[in-house]
Amino acid sequence: MAVIFHENSKQFHLFNREVSYIMGIMENGQMENLYYGKAIRDREDFGRFHEEEMRSQMSVCVPEPGILSMQYTRQEYPVYGTGDYRSPALCIRQENGSKIVNFVYAGHKITEGKPSLEPLPAVYTEEDSEAQTLEITLHDEVMDTDLILSYTIFEDYPVIARNARFEHKGEEKIVLERAMSASVEFSDMDFDMIHLAGAWSRERYVKDRKLEMGIQAIQSLNGTCSGAEHNPFMALKRPDATENAGEVYGFSFVYSGNFLMQTEVSTFDMTRVMVGINPEDFAWELKKGESFQTPETVMVYSDQGLNKMSQVYHRLYRKRLMRGKWRDLARPILLNNWEATYFDFNEEKILNIVKKAKEAGVELFVLDDGWFGARNDDYRGLGDWYVNLEKLPGGISGLSRKVEEMGLKFGLWVELEMVNKDSDLYRAHPDWVIGVPERFESHARHQHVLDFSRKEVVDYIYEMISKVIRESSISYIKWDMNRYMTEPYSRTSEPSEQGKVMHKYMLGVYDLYTRLTTEFPDILFESCASGGARFDPGMLYFAPQTWTSDDTDANERTKIQYGTSYVYPVVSMGSHVSAVPNHQLFRTTPIETRAAVAYFGTFGYELDLNLLSDEEMEEVKKQIEFMKKYRELIQVDGDFYRLLSPFEGNETAWQVVSQDKKQSIAALYQKLNKVNASWFRLRLQGLDKDKLYEVSCDVSAAVCTGKKEKEEVLTYCAYGDELMYAGIPVSRKYLTRKGGDFAALLFLVKEAD
Repeated sequence: MAVIFHENSKQFHLFNREVSYIMGIMENGQMENLYYGKAIRDREDFGRFHEEEMRSQMSVCVPEPGILSMQYTRQEYPVYGTGDYRSPALCIRQENGSKIVNFVYAGHKITEGKPSLEPLPAVYTEEDSEAQTLEITLHDEVMDTDLILSYTIFEDYPVIARNARFEHKGEEKIVLERAMSASVEFSDMDFDMIHLAGAWSRERYVKDRKLEMGIQAIQSLNGTCSGAEHNPFMALKRPDATENAGEVYGFSFVYSGNFLMQTEVSTFDMTRVMVGINPEDFAWELKKGESFQTPETVMVYSDQGLNKMSQVYHRLYRKRLMRGKWRDLARPILLNNWEATYFDFNEEKILNIVKKAKEAGVELFVLDDGWFGARNDDYRGLGDWYVNLEKLPGGISGLSRKVEEMGLKFGLWVELEMVNKDSDLYRAHPDWVIGVPERFESHARHQHVLDFSRKEVVDYIYEMISKVIRESSISYIKWDMNRYMTEPYSRTSEPSEQGKVMHKYMLGVYDLYTRLTTEFPDILFESCASGGARFDPGMLYFAPQTWTSDDTDANERTKIQYGTSYVYPVVSMGSHVSAVPNHQLFRTTPIETRAAVAYFGTFGYELDLNLLSDEEMEEVKKQIEFMKKYRELIQVDGDFYRLLSPFEGNETAWQVVSQDKKQSIAALYQKLNKVNASWFRLRLQGLDKDKLYEVSCDVSAAVCTGKKEKEEVLTYCAYGDELMYAGIPVSRKYLTRKGGDFAALLFLVKEAD
């Protein structure tokens, strides 16, 4: 790993064993991107990568006879108005109305390690030797403003983390109207763009499109979260790249609010990628002495396909984004009461569910919505964070201790950013809701958004919920957020400050998370947003797992979890076995399949175990025993491989492999059964080709069918090369025995004795 500045050529080279990133200072003092890709050896001068020539209608930005034009230059942080007619990375409105700027090189520094971006979430280092950081200072003399571009390269990852910071020194105020975190340019357009799109209950479906001339973008404008519609991730891959081969460039935005991820291909085939806070409804005024810090973009380079890119994100985010006690721990097996009771519960009903959960081997019980205020439906009570003593006479403190006395840990659901108008909180503070006076306030799910851009609102919520936690024995908190922001306006902010509201709102959310995780470091936090609408790296910094989707149907979850795995590690994916018919799709799937999908996540149950048959209860006990045995492999130690895509065929398959390659678990799922179908081969990945492995698979009939005729386990030995290149022969009769439609098989692979 090295960050080198070549004084004579005025070029920077950031590189490690896998990736190189090269920049140069141009003759006009601005920064140019010269190369980003597979690691190349260092040299004094990479000037041959700079390309310029006279073209028709070209605006030249240096004195004659120079021919430097920004329109045809790969810039590090481009601006509009001086000859570049593409989208800019920044836009600054000055007091005279001008938006013309000229940030030129003023200096740089190279440091060991990585500076914190707090209060913003970001990846980090624990030892300075893990990374080096380059900060390039650019200065605009007319505004007297510094722009600091920051680049961190890691020793052990093909990763470059980027951000930008503005420091205003001038007497006249300026207004940032666009401040992207990163801009990267490529000399060609030979890419496919991959992103993750969807909606409630179908989050993070994989979308793949070919780049063409013009702009293609994804974004969030909902204010409160990154959103279910588009995840803050994008990748550019070469057309011939696959899961396991070819060049891929990943871009992941460590932020939970409005974002923009955009590609722009010029008519000269140049591709510009930009990532940052969405400039729509953003305006950040800076007075003398004030600064603005952008969130972080994490860029991953892979020359071994999409799966390598994903594994890099998984390892980095698992080890250097997640924090605290739970970062390196397997997750407790939980049972959540939501789909078992909804709002209709009392202490007796809850304790009956807990008793059955203990019998099955569950380790954590989570009480969901309905425990506070007058909360018997979703029309009222939200925001009143005191216990409903009619339902729970002993309060949360009493119930939590009773649950612990029964042998389980206790968890609690909250939705701290929202309020019902039918609540004591709203009646006392109607001005705490985001909205414009004298205009209609759009509602969603009968609730409104509290103005977390205001410190007094965050303080109030913190005091209310921390009192409940302090008085109780709570090991887990599910932090929900169930609506997007509308009418973004803060009633106490000055007109010139309204463009700050949505970003300050997110800073308020981060502030509350920081306070609670600091005061209660042993609590496992799970982020949730009406399912998976806030599954982003910003949240993982505070909550090391996220509810992946409200859709718990096993077949649909294969698509959701497959797409999520492009960026996020298995241990971050909240996944439960729920009742059938499924509450979202009304589909019935085998209980074995529901568990086989949920294993590849945090694993838990969302149902009333008292309603299961004796056979199903025995199956649940086996599932919990299996997960306890293998959760270290699945959640902590294993590398994840995608084998077959649910977006391309009738089968889905994936696999985890231990770091030492001594054991692995592969899962195969089918949608619909096939009549008199042929065999096929399941080809594994990630094994040691020279190791001899024992492969086993339970192919007996499913318990829930009531037709278990015989025990049968498929077992044989094979070397790793055979399992990876020839594959495991799979007969359709095995899947038929498991229920046929929506059936699953688990293959256990371990080094033979």
